[in-house]
Amino acid sequence: MALHINGRQVDVDACQHESLAEVLRERLGLRGTKVGCDSGECGACTVMIDGAAVNSCVTLAGSAVDSKITTVEGLASGGVLHKLQQAFLDHGAFQCGYCTSGMLMSAAALLQLVNAPTDGQIRDALQGNICRCTGYVQILAAVRSAIGESS
Repeated sequence: MALHINGRQVDVDACQHESLAEVLRERLGLRGTKVGCDSGECGACTVMIDGAAVNSCVTLAGSAVDSKITTVEGLASGGVLHKLQQAFLDHGAFQCGYCTSGMLMSAAALLQLVNAPTDGQIRDALQGNICRCTGYVQILAAVRSAIGESS
């Protein structure tokens, strides 16, 4: 099947019934997409499909054909981190790092829709992402910083 991932067309030998997370990780080596719960509850597997944040562990790879898929690897451009990635580093918005890619993708999807989201909009966008380490304070500060607000 042909998938459009991180700005390029990729032909991958995958079955229609495989999850997008499985295809990204196991077939294409894009390991930034994590699989925590494998049931769409934790958000670690979040990617963007046509700009919307989706849980790739419960999305069939075949359903993403003809769509634009962005993984955490696709946020950086030309060796320069995306502003959210840099803000997460600057604010220490991770500890173990397992949830980080999902948090980044959910926040990036929000910023594509809303230029200057409120704290409530940020919290709503991240509510499907579980972090057991940081308590979310640094994550919210990082997202606010990425949109140009002081934290």
